[in-house]
Amino acid sequence: MSRNAKINTLLLAIVAALAVLPLALGLGDHKEEPFTGADGEAETAITEIAPDYEPWFAPLYEPPSGEVESALFALQAALGAGVLAYYFGLRRGRRQGEARAAARDGRTATRDGRAADAGAADSAGTADPAGAGA
Repeated sequence: MSRNAKINTLLLAIVAALAVLPLALGLGDHKEEPFTGADGEAETAITEIAPDYEPWFAPLYEPPSGEVESALFALQAALGAGVLAYYFGLRRGRRQGEARAAARDGRTATRDGRAADAGAADSAGTADPAGAGA
């Protein structure tokens, strides 16, 4: 097993433990609904402090239970992670494609993936065809 595979397996085990341990240890059993979000708890705390408090806004959709609310939140997080992963993957693929095209055309690629001519100008702006530098 390679070093990267070991690291990935360890990270997966840690994530699984973070998901399972709170359920296995019974954290949240003292609550009426252990999977409620912070919004409901904050509203309860505020109404205990100021009983005449009236919320400014009401939710557009009220899920039937805390479990459904948690599932919708997890779905939202997964979709957001997917969008970010797609963006970074697309960006990396474009950079690699530009580097391959530059290599095929006989140019060198800069660190950010843009192609630069092999005989690029030095910092003074003069061409250095030998590539010797200063």
